[in-house]
Formats: sequence, structure tokens, C-alpha cells
Amino acid sequence: MSVKNTSSANDSSSPDIANFSVIRLAWPIFLQMLLAMSLGYADTSMMSHFSDVAVGAVGNANQVMGFLTLAFTIISSASGVIVAQYLGAKKLDEMDTIYTVSVGFNLSLSVLICLFVTIFSSFLLKVMHVPSVMFAESNRYMKIVGIFLFTDAVTNVFNSIFHCNGKTVLGLVIMFGMNFINIFGNYLFLYGPLSFLNLGVAGVAISTSASRIVGMITSYILFRKVIKGKIAPKFLKPFPRDIFIKLIKLGIPSAGENISYNIAQIIITIFVNTLGAVSITTKIYCNILCGFSMIFSNSLARATSIITGHCVGAGDYDYAYKRVLKSLLFAMIASTVVAGLNLALSPFTLRFFTENEEIIALGRKIILVAFFLEFGRCVNLVIIQSMRAAGDVVFPTILGIGSMWGISVVFAWILGIFFKLGLVGVWWAMAADEIFRAIVVLVRWKVGTWRGKSVVG
Repeated sequence: MSVKNTSSANDSSSPDIANFSVIRLAWPIFLQMLLAMSLGYADTSMMSHFSDVAVGAVGNANQVMGFLTLAFTIISSASGVIVAQYLGAKKLDEMDTIYTVSVGFNLSLSVLICLFVTIFSSFLLKVMHVPSVMFAESNRYMKIVGIFLFTDAVTNVFNSIFHCNGKTVLGLVIMFGMNFINIFGNYLFLYGPLSFLNLGVAGVAISTSASRIVGMITSYILFRKVIKGKIAPKFLKPFPRDIFIKLIKLGIPSAGENISYNIAQIIITIFVNTLGAVSITTKIYCNILCGFSMIFSNSLARATSIITGHCVGAGDYDYAYKRVLKSLLFAMIASTVVAGLNLALSPFTLRFFTENEEIIALGRKIILVAFFLEFGRCVNLVIIQSMRAAGDVVFPTILGIGSMWGISVVFAWILGIFFKLGLVGVWWAMAADEIFRAIVVLVRWKVGTWRGKSVVG
């Protein structure tokens, strides 16, 4: 079965993405996310050999900026929904207007955040209680990287555009190039020919900013050459108010959930910090080992949401319904295998990080709980991202915020702290949150409440 044809005379320039295989779209997304995670660790490792203070300084600055830049997701995530649905509806004559509004708004918002971060960097770091030994370096890094944060915002929008046009490999190419420049720049300033400048963290900030600038420029070039898209002021005359409102309505709920999730994770981390050094260290190692399973499910979910958006834009809800359930079955089987391998190999993989038998024993218990957690997380990622791609954004946001605070945070304290189950109790609370949401969204998908919420007018 294929998605029904509602095409116009301009169809030849738009591929039939609704009938793409999930794997075709997912593998570049998976490698892009894996590369970002792996090279992030490599970046940290390079700085750790230079100075522990440098690692702490950069880590604190990135934590502050990472929270503020969640605002970028307001438009980048919403852009993906609108682009996919309009392409699915074959409304190609409106694409350049959508591209211009999406990039223009995210650029404007990010410039304001850049100015805020740069001007108030000292204040923000004081609020975070950054240790005095790291404060100066954190502040220097934050001012340099902060002024170029707009490049990340623009690149994120282009990445969404690439994905929804079926060109997921472009994001992988850009990510590889950015991380290569970043790591090579770190080498030059920390250990290489430019080390005599003694820039330290400032050098790391320069290489990070340079990589992001190159990423944004490359994204625009590929957008023009491959997507054949255009961004120009003429597409804002008269101002496309309806497109702008759609971006806001779709983006704010998703951004709100992301912000809520990050705050909830901070609270849970505070709980874990009261459990002692063994639990803190074990949490870090287990997050790394479980990260592979998460990005595997996430890549399949993103690929499925692209197909869903195109189907909904074309008005074929039945095809979208079946494709999502088919993708979900594959994702659950695949994630179960990956989580199972992670569990089976945990006695060995944990020893890559430590020889502390107490940490290894606790880590194996956590990864066992994570095996069950992945069932829920996989369903949530696939179904919720597809619901959003269909235009159903408010319900999963309300559900997510209510569940993560009412189950994950509350029961992390009840099980982990009150009943003294420690880190295992915290992980069971997070698993319960994922499984509860999975049941609710799966029922909602089957009932079909998400139907009829297309943003294409």
C-alpha cells in the first residue's frame, strides 16, 4: 500500500518520502547522534589531559548555555512538522516562505539569547555556584561561545529541513565536519602549534565557535544546492502570519516539555547526589552505556515521524497509522536486542570505566532495570514524535510533564530516598514513568484522537 496521491504539477521536484523505508531515513540520523555523543566524550577527554579545571569550567558553562538554548527547539522542532506536512500535501510553492519564517525567527530569537548570555555570563555562573577556581575560565568560555550561539540555532533549523526532505545524510556530513574542526582546533590550541599562546579554555571556545560557524555556512550552501530552497525578505511581504502562528503553536508545547524534562532531571540528580559517591559515579557510567540504546530508538522514531508528517500532509491517516505501528514493532525488537546485549555485556563494559566491584555490582542492577525501561522509552519516542508530526502536540506535552513530575520525580524520592532503595529505586521510578506514558500514548494512537490535527490549511 502506498500513500494516496494528492500531487500537483510540481510533484517532480518532491520525492515520495511517505514511501521511504524507515531504515533509509534512520541510519544517517543514528550515526549523526552516535557521532555527536562519541566525539563529545573525545572532546572532554582531550581537555581532561590538559587540565581538570578546564573540563569543569567548560562543563559548567555548557550546562548554563544548554538550558538557555532549549528555546531554539521552539522553532526547529515545529519547522520539521510544518515542512513535512506541506511537502506531503505537495504545497511546494509555499516552502520558501516556511523556510524564511523558520530561519528568520530562530535567528532573531537566538541573537537575543546570545546578547543575554554574553552580557550576563558572570551573573549566570554565580547563580550556578561555579567554584572560584573555575569561574574565570568558565566566564571566558561562555562569552566567546555565547556570542556565536545563533549559529547553532540556524543549523538546527536547516537540519530539520534536510530531514523532512528525506536528506538525512546531510546532517551526518555536517556533524562529522563540525566535530572534526572542533577536535582539531582543540589539538592546535591545547597541544599543537598554537599551544604557545596559552589560551587554554579560550582556545577551546574559539575552536568550538569556528566549528559552529562552518556548520552553519555549510548548512546554508547545502540548503541552496541540494534542497533548492531560498531564504529572502521578499517571502515576508506580506508577512505570513498564519505560518508564524503555526510555528509558535507547534513549538511552544514541545519546548515546554523539554525544559520541564531538564529541570526534572536536575532534581533527580540532586536526589542521587545525596546517595554518595558510588551512586553518583554509577549513574554517570550507566547513562553512557544506556545512551546507545536510546539513540538507536530515537533515530528510528525521528525517521518514522518524517514519514508520518508526509502522510498526514497528504491526508492519508490510515497509511500513517499502519506505518507507525510497523515501525514501532521493528523498533521494539531492535531496542530489546540492543538493551539485552547491553545487559549481557555489562560485567565487561563496566570494567572499561572502573575496577570498583561495588560500582560494577550496582551498575549491573541498574542496567537490568534499564532493560525494562527501554520498552517504555522506545514506544514513547516512536509514538510521541509521530503524534507531534501529525500536529497533535498539546496532549503529549501535558502527559509528559504530568508523568515525569508525578511519577519519575516523586517516586525517585519515595523509592530511592524514603524506602532507601538507592539508585535502583530511582531507576525503577524512571522506568515506571516511561512505561505508564507508553501505555497511554499507544492507546491514544490506536483510538485515533491524533487524526484531523494536520496544520496544512
